[in-house]
Amino acid sequence: MAYSPVHRHGPIEQVFDDVWHVTGEFPMGPGIRVPRNMTIIREGARLVLVNSVRLSAEGEAALDRLGKVTDVVRLAGGHGADDPYMQARYGATMWAPGGVKKDGVTYRELTAHTSPLGDATPFLFAHGRHPDAALVVARDGGILVSCDAYQHWTRYDEGSFLGGLASRLMGFRGPVIGGPWAKRMGDGVYADFARLCEQPFRHLLTGHGTPLRDRARDELPGAMKQRFGR
Repeated sequence: MAYSPVHRHGPIEQVFDDVWHVTGEFPMGPGIRVPRNMTIIREGARLVLVNSVRLSAEGEAALDRLGKVTDVVRLAGGHGADDPYMQARYGATMWAPGGVKKDGVTYRELTAHTSPLGDATPFLFAHGRHPDAALVVARDGGILVSCDAYQHWTRYDEGSFLGGLASRLMGFRGPVIGGPWAKRMGDGVYADFARLCEQPFRHLLTGHGTPLRDRARDELPGAMKQRFGR
């Protein structure tokens, strides 16, 4: 099987105790490369990867020094290009919300009551047209790990120039609910975000953009009003 190639990425950076992330590029069209992030969570000697990004040989060696990859979580239906490689490379248990396109990957269903981490609760966007989820991790006051749904953008130099320009033109600034994602999912997800506002989290690690510390839940109502007008 031909796997998705390695794209340019940065170093693995620690953001909280036993939590890291790494930012890489992903091609969206000619000259358009956007940043995407993988979150790495350690539990004991185990590593759980969320929003997989295939790493270079040097990146994999750095990952191996952190622990053993046992699980990989796909949160969004539109992601998962590197999941076939991850399953083959690590023999990991693969997780995703029910109904995602499998692309040859065997997924265990991520539900509100099943999680690869003892301190992480899956949050499902139950009112959307397509499968999507997030994780609420009970560490450091609560960490929300999302993918396309709720993002935070402060820089545009981690992809190509055209990718950064396109991101700005589409309104990816600060804490934001992604416009293309919301259009694809439908207005029903407003009810899901209202539930998400009640979840116990302070920080945001997302599939695109940069970490948001301390203010993530406080900023969510404003992002909802900006996207849905209410």
